[in-house]
Amino acid sequence: MGHDSPAADRRFRRSHLVPVPEVDNLADLNLRIEQIEAAEDTRHIDNRPTSVGFDFEYEAPLLAPLPYEDFDVGLTLTPKVDKTSRITVRLNKYSVPARFIGENIRISLRADEIWVFDRHEIVVRHERLAGRYGFRDLLDHYLEILRHKPGALENSTGLAAARESGMFTPVHDAFWAAARESRGRAEGTRALIEVLLLHRRMPHEAVVAGMNAVLEAGSVSPDLVAIEARKALAAAGGPPPVVIAPPADAPVIAGPADQDTESARVISLPARRPALPPDTRPEPSLAAYGQLLSIQPKGSA
Repeated sequence: MGHDSPAADRRFRRSHLVPVPEVDNLADLNLRIEQIEAAEDTRHIDNRPTSVGFDFEYEAPLLAPLPYEDFDVGLTLTPKVDKTSRITVRLNKYSVPARFIGENIRISLRADEIWVFDRHEIVVRHERLAGRYGFRDLLDHYLEILRHKPGALENSTGLAAARESGMFTPVHDAFWAAARESRGRAEGTRALIEVLLLHRRMPHEAVVAGMNAVLEAGSVSPDLVAIEARKALAAAGGPPPVVIAPPADAPVIAGPADQDTESARVISLPARRPALPPDTRPEPSLAAYGQLLSIQPKGSA
Protein backbone atom coordinates (compact mmCIF):
# COMPACT_ATOMS: atom_id res chain seq x y z
CA MET A 1 0.00 0.00 0.00
CA GLY A 2 1.96 2.90 -1.30
CA HIS A 3 5.12 3.92 0.52
CA ASP A 4 3.89 2.71 3.95
CA SER A 5 4.49 -0.99 3.26
CA PRO A 6 7.24 -2.91 5.14
CA ALA A 7 9.29 -3.12 1.94
CA ALA A 8 9.04 0.64 1.51
CA ASP A 9 10.12 1.15 5.11
CA ARG A 10 13.21 -1.01 4.55
CA ARG A 11 14.06 0.87 1.36
CA PHE A 12 13.62 4.22 3.14
CA ARG A 13 15.89 3.12 5.98
CA ARG A 14 18.60 1.79 3.66
CA SER A 15 18.46 4.84 1.41
CA HIS A 16 18.36 7.61 3.99
CA LEU A 17 19.31 6.29 7.44
CA VAL A 18 22.40 4.22 6.59
CA PRO A 19 24.81 5.28 7.88
CA VAL A 20 22.99 6.72 10.90
CA PRO A 21 22.70 10.52 10.49
CA GLU A 22 24.71 12.67 12.89
CA VAL A 23 22.46 15.27 14.52
CA ASP A 24 22.56 17.37 17.67
CA ASN A 25 19.14 16.30 18.95
CA LEU A 26 16.00 14.41 18.01
CA ALA A 27 14.27 17.56 16.80
CA ASP A 28 16.94 18.00 14.11
CA LEU A 29 16.56 14.34 13.12
CA ASN A 30 12.78 14.66 12.83
CA LEU A 31 13.15 17.79 10.71
CA ARG A 32 15.57 16.00 8.37
CA ILE A 33 13.21 13.03 8.01
CA GLU A 34 10.30 15.38 7.23
CA GLN A 35 12.37 16.96 4.44
CA ILE A 36 13.24 13.52 3.07
CA GLU A 37 9.58 12.42 3.16
CA ALA A 38 8.53 15.55 1.29
CA ALA A 39 11.04 14.68 -1.45
CA GLU A 40 9.85 11.05 -1.46
CA ASP A 41 6.27 12.15 -2.18
CA THR A 42 7.40 13.41 -5.60
CA ARG A 43 9.12 10.12 -6.51
CA HIS A 44 7.68 7.79 -9.18
CA ILE A 45 7.91 3.98 -8.79
CA ASP A 46 8.72 1.90 -11.88
CA ASN A 47 7.92 4.76 -14.25
CA ARG A 48 4.34 4.97 -13.04
CA PRO A 49 2.49 8.09 -14.22
CA THR A 50 1.50 9.07 -10.66
CA SER A 51 3.82 9.92 -7.78
CA VAL A 52 4.09 8.22 -4.39
CA GLY A 53 2.38 11.16 -2.69
CA PHE A 54 -0.49 11.13 -5.21
CA ASP A 55 -1.08 7.40 -4.71
CA PHE A 56 -1.12 7.79 -0.93
CA GLU A 57 -3.71 10.58 -1.11
CA TYR A 58 -5.88 8.21 -3.17
CA GLU A 59 -5.48 5.31 -0.73
CA ALA A 60 -5.80 7.30 2.53
CA PRO A 61 -9.66 7.36 2.58
CA LEU A 62 -9.65 3.55 2.20
CA LEU A 63 -7.63 3.00 5.37
CA ALA A 64 -9.31 1.88 8.60
CA PRO A 65 -9.91 4.67 11.16
CA LEU A 66 -7.56 5.15 14.06
CA PRO A 67 -8.53 3.59 17.41
CA TYR A 68 -10.73 5.73 19.64
CA GLU A 69 -8.33 5.43 22.59
CA ASP A 70 -4.77 6.68 22.39
CA PHE A 71 -2.09 4.03 22.28
CA ASP A 72 0.61 4.52 24.88
CA VAL A 73 3.88 4.42 22.99
CA GLY A 74 6.01 4.96 26.10
CA LEU A 75 7.92 2.43 28.17
CA THR A 76 6.98 2.65 31.86
CA LEU A 77 9.92 2.73 34.30
CA THR A 78 10.24 3.53 38.02
CA PRO A 79 13.73 4.94 38.67
CA LYS A 80 14.80 6.21 42.09
CA VAL A 81 15.50 9.92 42.60
CA ASP A 82 19.05 10.41 43.89
CA LYS A 83 20.27 13.01 46.36
CA THR A 84 20.94 15.49 43.54
CA SER A 85 17.22 15.37 42.62
CA ARG A 86 17.90 13.47 39.39
CA ILE A 87 16.81 10.19 37.86
CA THR A 88 18.99 8.04 35.60
CA VAL A 89 17.34 6.79 32.40
CA ARG A 90 19.34 4.99 29.72
CA LEU A 91 22.64 6.32 31.15
CA ASN A 92 21.42 9.93 31.10
CA LYS A 93 20.31 12.04 34.06
CA TYR A 94 17.21 14.24 34.27
CA SER A 95 16.18 16.54 37.12
CA VAL A 96 12.85 16.22 38.95
CA PRO A 97 11.31 18.37 41.72
CA ALA A 98 13.31 18.14 44.94
CA ARG A 99 10.36 16.81 46.93
CA PHE A 100 10.84 13.41 45.25
CA ILE A 101 14.40 12.85 46.54
CA GLY A 102 14.77 9.28 47.76
CA GLU A 103 11.52 8.07 46.14
CA ASN A 104 10.82 5.83 43.17
CA ILE A 105 8.71 7.68 40.63
CA ARG A 106 6.90 6.55 37.51
CA ILE A 107 8.12 7.78 34.15
CA SER A 108 7.16 7.15 30.54
CA LEU A 109 10.18 6.75 28.27
CA ARG A 110 9.14 7.86 24.81
CA ALA A 111 10.93 8.29 21.48
CA ASP A 112 11.62 12.00 21.94
CA GLU A 113 10.56 12.83 25.51
CA ILE A 114 10.55 11.60 29.09
CA TRP A 115 7.35 12.17 31.05
CA VAL A 116 7.60 12.21 34.85
CA PHE A 117 4.42 11.49 36.81
CA ASP A 118 3.17 12.20 40.31
CA ARG A 119 0.29 9.72 40.51
CA HIS A 120 -1.66 10.51 37.32
CA GLU A 121 -0.36 14.04 36.81
CA ILE A 122 2.62 14.90 34.60
CA VAL A 123 4.97 17.07 36.66
CA VAL A 124 7.71 17.53 34.05
CA ARG A 125 8.43 16.65 30.44
CA HIS A 126 12.09 16.45 29.43
CA GLU A 127 13.39 16.30 25.91
CA ARG A 128 15.10 12.93 25.66
CA LEU A 129 18.88 12.99 25.36
CA ALA A 130 20.25 11.06 22.40
CA GLY A 131 23.74 10.29 23.75
CA ARG A 132 25.01 8.86 27.02
CA TYR A 133 26.18 10.34 30.32
CA GLY A 134 24.46 13.64 29.64
CA PHE A 135 22.17 15.57 31.95
CA ARG A 136 19.21 17.90 31.66
CA ASP A 137 18.43 20.15 34.63
CA LEU A 138 15.61 22.63 35.28
CA LEU A 139 16.36 25.43 37.72
CA ASP A 140 12.81 25.33 39.08
CA HIS A 141 13.40 21.85 40.52
CA TYR A 142 16.08 23.12 42.92
CA LEU A 143 14.55 26.34 44.25
CA GLU A 144 13.48 24.87 47.61
CA ILE A 145 17.02 23.60 48.16
CA LEU A 146 18.59 26.88 47.07
CA ARG A 147 16.49 28.76 49.62
CA HIS A 148 18.63 27.11 52.30
CA LYS A 149 21.85 27.14 50.26
CA PRO A 150 21.70 30.40 48.26
CA GLY A 151 25.43 30.35 47.60
CA ALA A 152 25.02 27.30 45.37
CA LEU A 153 22.89 29.13 42.82
CA GLU A 154 25.62 31.06 41.02
CA ASN A 155 27.50 28.01 39.71
CA SER A 156 24.57 25.59 39.44
CA THR A 157 23.88 23.62 36.28
CA GLY A 158 20.22 24.60 36.55
CA LEU A 159 21.08 28.29 36.29
CA ALA A 160 23.35 27.62 33.31
CA ALA A 161 20.53 25.73 31.57
CA ALA A 162 18.05 28.53 32.35
CA ARG A 163 20.40 31.11 30.84
CA GLU A 164 20.92 28.97 27.74
CA SER A 165 17.18 28.50 27.22
CA GLY A 166 16.48 32.22 27.67
CA MET A 167 14.24 31.74 30.72
CA PHE A 168 16.76 33.55 32.93
CA THR A 169 16.82 36.96 31.26
CA PRO A 170 18.99 40.07 31.67
CA VAL A 171 16.15 41.46 33.80
CA HIS A 172 16.63 38.57 36.23
CA ASP A 173 20.34 39.35 36.34
CA ALA A 174 19.67 43.05 36.97
CA PHE A 175 17.25 42.26 39.79
CA TRP A 176 19.71 39.79 41.30
CA ALA A 177 22.56 42.31 41.20
CA ALA A 178 20.39 45.04 42.78
CA ALA A 179 19.13 42.66 45.46
CA ARG A 180 22.64 41.53 46.42
CA GLU A 181 23.82 45.11 46.59
CA SER A 182 20.87 46.10 48.77
CA ARG A 183 20.54 43.02 51.02
CA GLY A 184 23.85 41.22 50.79
CA ARG A 185 24.75 38.14 48.76
CA ALA A 186 22.76 35.53 50.68
CA GLU A 187 19.58 37.53 51.34
CA GLY A 188 19.70 39.10 47.89
CA THR A 189 19.86 35.65 46.31
CA ARG A 190 16.93 34.51 48.46
CA ALA A 191 14.95 37.50 47.18
CA LEU A 192 15.68 36.37 43.63
CA ILE A 193 14.57 32.82 44.46
CA GLU A 194 11.25 34.16 45.77
CA VAL A 195 10.80 35.90 42.43
CA LEU A 196 11.69 32.72 40.54
CA LEU A 197 9.00 30.87 42.48
CA LEU A 198 6.45 33.32 41.03
CA HIS A 199 7.00 31.70 37.62
CA ARG A 200 5.13 28.64 38.86
CA ARG A 201 1.81 30.48 39.08
CA MET A 202 2.20 33.42 36.69
CA PRO A 203 3.32 33.75 33.06
CA HIS A 204 6.98 34.46 32.40
CA GLU A 205 6.29 37.80 30.71
CA ALA A 206 4.24 39.07 33.65
CA VAL A 207 7.01 38.28 36.17
CA VAL A 208 9.62 39.99 33.99
CA ALA A 209 7.36 43.05 33.70
CA GLY A 210 6.96 43.04 37.48
CA MET A 211 10.72 43.00 38.01
CA ASN A 212 11.17 45.86 35.57
CA ALA A 213 8.57 47.98 37.35
CA VAL A 214 10.07 47.32 40.79
CA LEU A 215 13.61 48.06 39.60
CA GLU A 216 12.44 51.36 38.12
CA ALA A 217 10.94 52.24 41.51
CA GLY A 218 14.28 51.53 43.19
CA SER A 219 13.10 48.49 45.13
CA VAL A 220 14.02 44.79 45.27
CA SER A 221 11.01 43.50 47.19
CA PRO A 222 9.69 40.15 45.92
CA ASP A 223 6.23 41.05 47.28
CA LEU A 224 6.16 44.18 45.10
CA VAL A 225 7.26 42.09 42.11
CA ALA A 226 4.24 39.83 42.70
CA ILE A 227 1.90 42.84 42.87
CA GLU A 228 3.32 44.43 39.72
CA ALA A 229 3.26 41.08 37.91
CA ARG A 230 -0.44 40.65 38.70
CA LYS A 231 -1.11 44.16 37.44
CA ALA A 232 0.78 43.42 34.22
CA LEU A 233 -1.18 40.20 33.82
CA ALA A 234 -4.49 42.03 34.30
CA ALA A 235 -3.45 44.71 31.80
CA ALA A 236 -2.70 41.97 29.26
CA GLY A 237 -6.17 40.51 29.62
CA GLY A 238 -5.48 37.93 32.31
CA PRO A 239 -7.33 37.52 35.61
CA PRO A 240 -7.40 40.76 37.66
CA PRO A 241 -5.25 41.02 40.77
CA VAL A 242 -6.86 40.28 44.12
CA VAL A 243 -7.05 43.58 46.02
CA ILE A 244 -7.92 43.77 49.72
CA ALA A 245 -9.12 47.27 50.58
CA PRO A 246 -8.03 48.66 53.96
CA PRO A 247 -10.78 49.65 56.43
CA ALA A 248 -12.02 53.23 56.21
CA ASP A 249 -10.81 54.04 59.72
CA ALA A 250 -7.33 52.61 59.21
CA PRO A 251 -4.61 54.97 60.51
CA VAL A 252 -2.37 56.68 58.00
CA ILE A 253 1.24 55.69 58.51
CA ALA A 254 3.71 58.37 57.50
CA GLY A 255 6.81 57.29 55.61
CA PRO A 256 10.39 58.27 56.36
CA ALA A 257 11.17 61.93 56.34
CA ASP A 258 13.70 61.50 53.54
CA GLN A 259 11.36 59.52 51.29
CA ASP A 260 11.32 60.64 47.67
CA THR A 261 7.75 61.82 47.30
CA GLU A 262 8.23 62.63 43.64
CA SER A 263 8.88 58.96 42.70
CA ALA A 264 6.42 57.44 45.18
CA ARG A 265 3.13 56.33 43.72
CA VAL A 266 -0.08 56.36 45.73
CA ILE A 267 -2.60 53.73 44.67
CA SER A 268 -6.22 54.25 45.66
CA LEU A 269 -7.84 50.89 46.30
CA PRO A 270 -11.57 50.91 45.49
CA ALA A 271 -14.00 49.05 47.69
CA ARG A 272 -14.89 45.65 46.23
CA ARG A 273 -18.61 46.09 47.04
CA PRO A 274 -20.90 48.88 48.38
CA ALA A 275 -21.36 49.24 52.12
CA LEU A 276 -24.26 47.33 53.66
CA PRO A 277 -27.40 49.39 54.54
CA PRO A 278 -27.96 50.22 58.25
CA ASP A 279 -29.82 47.61 60.32
CA THR A 280 -33.24 49.11 61.29
CA ARG A 281 -34.58 46.03 63.07
CA PRO A 282 -35.48 46.48 66.83
CA GLU A 283 -33.07 45.12 69.38
CA PRO A 284 -34.08 41.78 70.92
CA SER A 285 -35.79 41.88 74.35
CA LEU A 286 -34.20 40.16 77.38
CA ALA A 287 -37.27 40.49 79.63
CA ALA A 288 -37.95 36.74 79.76
CA TYR A 289 -34.32 35.82 80.43
CA GLY A 290 -34.83 35.98 84.25
CA GLN A 291 -37.62 33.39 84.07
CA LEU A 292 -35.23 30.86 82.58
CA LEU A 293 -32.86 31.34 85.50
CA SER A 294 -35.65 30.73 88.04
CA ILE A 295 -36.57 27.28 86.70
CA GLN A 296 -35.01 24.55 88.85
CA PRO A 297 -34.06 21.23 87.24
CA LYS A 298 -35.88 18.10 88.51
CA GLY A 299 -34.26 16.37 91.47
CA SER A 300 -32.40 19.46 92.62
CA ALA A 301 -32.58 20.54 96.25
